[in-house]
Amino acid sequence: MNRPITPAEMIEGATPMRRQFHSHDGTKLSFLHWPTSRMRRGAVIMVHRGHEHGERLAHVVGEAGLHAFDVYALDMRGHGASGGPRGGGMRFDQIVRDLDCFAGHLRKRDGIALHDTAIIGQSVGAVVAAAWVHDYGPPIRAMVLAAPAFDVRLYVPFVETGIRQAVRAAPRLRIKSYVTGRMLTADRDRAASYRSDDRITRDIPARLLIDLRDTARRIVADAAMIAVPTQVLIAGDDRVVAQGPIETFCNALTSTRSERQLYPDLKHDLLGERDRAPVMADLSRFIDDAFAAPARPVCLLEADRAGPGREEADRLASPPPPWSMAALRWRAMRAAIGVGARLSQGMAIGRDAGFDSGAALDYVYRNEAAGLSPIGRMVDRIYLDAPGWQGIRQRRRHLEDLIAVALSRLEPEGMPRHILDIAAGHGRYVLGLPPELLERVDAIHLRDYCERNVAAGRARLNEAGLGRKARFEKGDAFDGDDLAALRPRPTLAIVSGLYELYDTNGSVRSSLDGLSRAVPKGGYLLYTNQPWHPQLEFIARTLTSHRGGRPWVMRRRSQAEMDQLVAAAGFEKLTQRIDRWGIFTVSLARRLG
Repeated sequence: MNRPITPAEMIEGATPMRRQFHSHDGTKLSFLHWPTSRMRRGAVIMVHRGHEHGERLAHVVGEAGLHAFDVYALDMRGHGASGGPRGGGMRFDQIVRDLDCFAGHLRKRDGIALHDTAIIGQSVGAVVAAAWVHDYGPPIRAMVLAAPAFDVRLYVPFVETGIRQAVRAAPRLRIKSYVTGRMLTADRDRAASYRSDDRITRDIPARLLIDLRDTARRIVADAAMIAVPTQVLIAGDDRVVAQGPIETFCNALTSTRSERQLYPDLKHDLLGERDRAPVMADLSRFIDDAFAAPARPVCLLEADRAGPGREEADRLASPPPPWSMAALRWRAMRAAIGVGARLSQGMAIGRDAGFDSGAALDYVYRNEAAGLSPIGRMVDRIYLDAPGWQGIRQRRRHLEDLIAVALSRLEPEGMPRHILDIAAGHGRYVLGLPPELLERVDAIHLRDYCERNVAAGRARLNEAGLGRKARFEKGDAFDGDDLAALRPRPTLAIVSGLYELYDTNGSVRSSLDGLSRAVPKGGYLLYTNQPWHPQLEFIARTLTSHRGGRPWVMRRRSQAEMDQLVAAAGFEKLTQRIDRWGIFTVSLARRLG
C-alpha cells in the first residue's frame, strides 16, 4: 500500500509514502519512505524507541539534513501501522529479524545495497539496530545509537527477578510503562503529543522486556566484535535508561571510526528534545562522513591473527596458575564431570569421543536422556538442556528450513538438486530431512574425516533406503582440490558445525575455495557460525575436543568475519537464521559467476 502522508508530515518539500512489506513470518509491517529528489548518496533506516512508531522520527529527515538519502522509518511489529500484537511480539529476536528482512526488502524493491546503508536507532530501536549489526553482520556504512536502552531503569528492587518468575507462570503477561512525556523531553509540544497519540502503546509483553534485557547484556558484553562505524549519543539527564552499560559498550568498541557524544542536560528522547540542534548536527556530520568516500568495510579476513576473538581464544588457551583459586575451582569441576560421565550416557560419549565430535552431537540431536539409574537420567537431562546444546538443536531446525529454501529455488531454475555435506558426522542433517524433501533430491553425497562417523552414517543411509541416490565416504573437508574434483557437482553444499572448531582462517579459506570451484554458478552454500557462546570459559576449562582429547578452546568469529570469508570465495549471502540466545547462525549464500 502506498499513500501520500498528510501535509503535517511533509518535511521541507519531501513527500514520504506509506509502504508495507511482509516479514519472515508473514506479518505485514509498515514503514515511511522519503525518496530523495537528488542523486542518491545512499539510504538511512530509522528505528523508533519502544512504545512509539516511525512517524515520530519524521522531523529527523529535515533537521539532520538527510535530503540526499532515501530515508525509511520502520514501524516495528505491534507498533504504529504494522501488524502483530500491540506493543510488540513475544520475542525480541523476531524484531531483530524483522529489521534484517526489511533491509532485504529494500535491497530487492529499491536496489538499496547494504554497503550504501546507514541506520539510526533510538532507545529500544537502538538495541534492535545493535543486535542486527552484531548478530547478522550486515556491511553497512554506519550505525547511530541514540540513548540505547541497554539497561532500562526498573527502579523497584528485585523487580526483574519477579518479572522472570511471573513470565514462567503467565507467558502472555503484559506490563504497563511508567514512562511519561515529561520524563522523555523538555519539549512541551513533544511531551503533549506523546500523551495524546493514540498510536503509542502503553504496555509491552513482559517476555519481550526480559528478552530485551538479555539481548542488551549480550551485545554490550560483546561490543568489541562490532566493526561497523558507530556513533553513540548519550542523554545526560536520562531517567529511562542507565548510563553504565552505555559507557561499557562505548569503551569496548574497536572500530576506528566510532565516537560517543554526551549531552549533559538532555533527556531520554534525544532526537525529540527541545534543545536537540547539537544532536542533529552531530548525527548529520557522522552520516555525511560515512558516505564521504566509497564503502570500505573493515577487512576481517585475518581476524584469526589479531583482534578481540583472537585475544579471547589465547586467554582461554592459557590455564590459570596451578594453585590459584580459579585452577582449583576448574579442577573440581572437571572431577564432577568425570563423575557425571559414569552416570550420564551423553557425558560418557563426550568424554570418550570428544564433546565436539559427531557422535556427541548425534546424541544431542536425539535429545533422549539416558543413563545409569534415574539419577543418571536426571544428570543427562541437565546436560542435554545446556544452553549450547539447545542452540545446537535449534541450529538443526534452521538448517532444515534453509535446505528447503535452497531446494525450492533450484527447482524452478532447472538445476539438478545435488546435496553435498563435507563434514556430515552421522548424516543426521540430511538423512533426517522429511521424506517429502528427500524425494526432491537427485543425489546426496556425505563425507566425514572420521571412519567411525562414516560407518555410522552408512548404516543410517541403508536404514533410510537411500542407497541408489546417496553415498557416504571418508573425506578431508579442508582439501580444496579434493572438494573441487567431486562429481556430480553439488548445487547445494552444506558446511555445518565445522569451521567453528578451527581457529585459523587459512584452512577455512582453503575449504571454501574448493567449494567455490565445486559449486556451479547459481548453486548454493549453507554454512554455520558461532558468533557468541555464554559458556566459553567453562567449555575451555572442563571439556575435551575430538582432537586428541585436548581442551575444547574455541575462537569465535563474528558474523561479519564469517560472511567476509564466504564472500571472498565467490558467494553472495542471501539470508540467515539465528537462535534466540544468539549462539548459532545458519546462512544461505549463492555462488556468483
